[in-house]
Order: sequence, then C-alpha cells, then structure tokens
Amino acid sequence: MSSAISLEFQYQPEDYLHAFRAHCARQLNLKLDIAVIIILGSIGLAGLWYLPTLHYLSLIFLLISVSFSLMLIAAFTIVPVLIFRFEPKFRDQYFLTFSATGIHFRTAYIDSQLQWSLYTRVFIDLHSYMLYYGTRSFTIIPKRVFRSAQQQENFEQLLTEKMAKIIK
Repeated sequence: MSSAISLEFQYQPEDYLHAFRAHCARQLNLKLDIAVIIILGSIGLAGLWYLPTLHYLSLIFLLISVSFSLMLIAAFTIVPVLIFRFEPKFRDQYFLTFSATGIHFRTAYIDSQLQWSLYTRVFIDLHSYMLYYGTRSFTIIPKRVFRSAQQQENFEQLLTEKMAKIIK
C-alpha cells in the first residue's frame, strides 16, 4: 500500500457511546455477570419466601443483586455519557493520516508522528475501529468518517499489514 489515508473528523456522542459499550462488552463477562445477578436475586427472593427467619440475609443477597445490576447499567449508560461530556479532547477536530510508515495525529493541541507499534491490537465493530494502546486506552476511528468504501477498504488492508492482533 503506497498511498496515505487521511481522515478529518470530530467525534459525535454516538461514536464514543458505541465504542465504549463495545469495549465494556468485551472486557466484562456479561453472561456470567447477568447469571450472578439472577442467582443472587433468586436466592434473596427464595430466602424471603421460604426462610422468613433469615430475612436479613435474604435482603443482603437482594441488595447485592440490585447493586450489581445498577453498576452494570451505569457502565453501559451513564458512564460513557459522562466521560464524553467532560473530556475536552472529544470536542477537538482530528486530522489523522495513516501510512505504512506511521500515523500522523493532529488536533488543536497535538501534532505527533506515531509508530504503528504504539498500538497493540484493534477491535472492529459495526460502528468503529478501536486501536488499543494499553489495556483500556484506545483511539476510536468511526467508520462514518471514511470518504468512500475504497478508502475504508485500504484502511483495513493497512491494519491487516501493521497490526498483530485484529479482533472482529
């Protein structure tokens, strides 16, 4: 691949919400989390129904179940909205150029040439590309910012050449 891929965009709230939710869904074991919530809630309800003398213990199980439920709901709804709203970098205009030699990353406050080795893996979902650097840090490239299907295809080819781990 010889030509560079230049993208210019500003994040929309949906860009971050979709990416953060996809990240959380991958990091958390949702099936296990939901199973634990159901089991704890069931134990709590069964204890209230069948063992009224142990109602304090049953209430504790119910409280833990409700707490876990609220934390899971917050992780997918409230937290990403707050992060997007209060993080100034999401209001910047981004100018990114991807090439075989690296990534030119420019905003109003940053002008940097990055090596591909900074990113350890990429996760591709329906709405975006998430290029990870570190365990929980990632750069979001919304799919909506590509000017053509050919440009997006060239970008995916470059990712395949430069990234060691691609997760779809």
